[in-house]
Amino acid sequence: MNKKVIGYVIAALVIGSMVVIMINNTVKKPEPVDTSGVIVDKQDGGSSDVSEAQIGIEQGNLPPDFELTTLAGEQVKLSELKGKKVVLNFWATWCPPCKAEMPHMENYYNNNKDKENVEILAVNLTNSENQGEKAVQSFIDAYNITFPIPLDEQGIVGETYQAFQIPTTYMLNTDGTIAHKIVGPMDEAIMEQLVQDLD
Repeated sequence: MNKKVIGYVIAALVIGSMVVIMINNTVKKPEPVDTSGVIVDKQDGGSSDVSEAQIGIEQGNLPPDFELTTLAGEQVKLSELKGKKVVLNFWATWCPPCKAEMPHMENYYNNNKDKENVEILAVNLTNSENQGEKAVQSFIDAYNITFPIPLDEQGIVGETYQAFQIPTTYMLNTDGTIAHKIVGPMDEAIMEQLVQDLD
């Protein structure tokens, strides 16, 4: 009986050590992101009339509006960000490509949010998290994330935006329409290029 308890304690210590090492290794600097599998759907370049834009998740559409709450209790409504370029990202703490992408997003945000008039909304698929909000808070603290992290606790927004493979990101023009959809992780260079292409 005592050997079994000791075995559990040792296993817990080993797992805990691995988690601490993993967090320390990823917090120090952004890892290179393998973007070879990233799929970018680009707009065809035609001018669009927002008044005629359909609601949907294709290029040129006005994305479905939503209102979610952040861990800090702030309400975030997508339609209120019109006038800004928006990086709408869907992610989870257990997703390795999301972990690799987040430091790049944070660096990009800190360096460009004002000069590029850009906002990052990183919607956490909270319904898929084993430890819910606790896991999200630990992740935000570990990676020093400063952009808004709305919580999709019911999974409705992620499903609406078909974020079945994460990270999935939508790049929105200042008129609120969708310019690009990216499936897979981005690095700072890709983000910079895609945001500069936004109207």
